[in-house]
Amino acid sequence: MSNDDQYGGGAGGSGYGEIGGTGQTRTRLPDSPADQYGPPRRTPRASRGLVTVVGVVVLLIAAIAFANQSGDSPSTPTTNTPPPPASTAATGTRPVDGKNAGIPSGFPQTEQGAQSAASNYAVVLGSDGMFNTARRHTIVDAVADTSAQAKLQAGFDADYSSGLLSQIGLTKEGLAPAGYTFVSRTVPVGSKIKSFANGTASVDVWCIGMFGLTGEKSTRPVTNSWFTLSLNLKWNGSDWRVLETAQKTGPTPVTGDNPVSTSDEIGKAVTEFGGFTYAR
Repeated sequence: MSNDDQYGGGAGGSGYGEIGGTGQTRTRLPDSPADQYGPPRRTPRASRGLVTVVGVVVLLIAAIAFANQSGDSPSTPTTNTPPPPASTAATGTRPVDGKNAGIPSGFPQTEQGAQSAASNYAVVLGSDGMFNTARRHTIVDAVADTSAQAKLQAGFDADYSSGLLSQIGLTKEGLAPAGYTFVSRTVPVGSKIKSFANGTASVDVWCIGMFGLTGEKSTRPVTNSWFTLSLNLKWNGSDWRVLETAQKTGPTPVTGDNPVSTSDEIGKAVTEFGGFTYAR
């Protein structure tokens, strides 16, 4: 388990990071005016221009004829070929109905099932429940493979230390102080299969995260971040389970010009807007 980001909006070590972008504008300056005292430009003779045009046409005809006689066809580079639309379109498969400790479960042993499992696991691993010890242990037990539970529990316990909770401004139980609302929510934007064979799958989930404390005097206002969560999964005979997680920043789009909402609006939205069960 590794996290390239500092804590802020990411699953497996949520944190707060800066988002920004730079842009460059190239300005085309007008050409310098001709020197009015310099020698006048000569107008090319019509006959010379005509000869040049005829020569170019002849060369083009010869090149086309040579290309038509050649048996080789130009090769199309494959590295820059975009993926087919079906690779990013929704499958239309319904989300699963089963749940384990309140977490969606029972995903099929298919590539689509692995992506659905990874997306739903990204949501819960980036939730505010990870900041409470008892709830975190329940989450990890529900999504981790039995062979990896101890390692994942130890890693997450180290990530969500008492020092981190104090730094964020939370109580030792991982709760917001009175008058504040703690926000840690992960929303999958898309997913892709990196490998799928022999009962294992490696899935990347592109996410946007929200993280921070609402409140007029909050020193950690709610911010958003973009990151990619990589999950290695194992089929346990009935469902996909997590073996390992890693996180990296981005891809991050340019920040829009939306006006920033107040802390009260953010706090109200987080408590009123529910999440989803995802199906790739």
